[in-house]
Formats: sequence, structure tokens, C-alpha cells
Amino acid sequence: MADGGIMGRIDELIAEEHELRSRSVGVGLSGEDRERLSGVEQELDQCWDLLRQRRARVEFDEDPEGAQVRSVGEVEGYRQ
Repeated sequence: MADGGIMGRIDELIAEEHELRSRSVGVGLSGEDRERLSGVEQELDQCWDLLRQRRARVEFDEDPEGAQVRSVGEVEGYRQ
């Protein structure tokens, strides 16, 4: 997936995250919505990671297509 496609997916996920968070105000989220929000957050992290990998590969004159989506556990386990 090209950078533009990744950014498009990130935009979609951010919109969904905002919609879910706005629904949670006052009433809270159903179990299904909480689960979906968690999934959205995880997928966002994976998309950002993939985008960073691709940009790093370009910076070092490598093929950005060599970047791969990493597992949620790997992405979530990073220390910042």
C-alpha cells in the first residue's frame, strides 16, 4: 500500500475513533463499541508504524514496498 493509501486509512480510523469517543461522553460505550475502539486504536498504531517504516526506507534509499505490517503485540510493545 502506498503512503497515500495508508494516510487515507489513518484518516478513516481517526474519524471512527472520534465518533466512538463522542458517543462515550456521558453514557459510556457498549461492550461492542469499547471493543471496536480498542481495535481502531491498535490498527491506527499499526498504520503509523507502517508509514514510519516506509519513510525510513525511503530516507535510506531502500524500497518502501519492503515495509511490512507488524503484529499488534510488536507495535504496542515499543518503548517511546
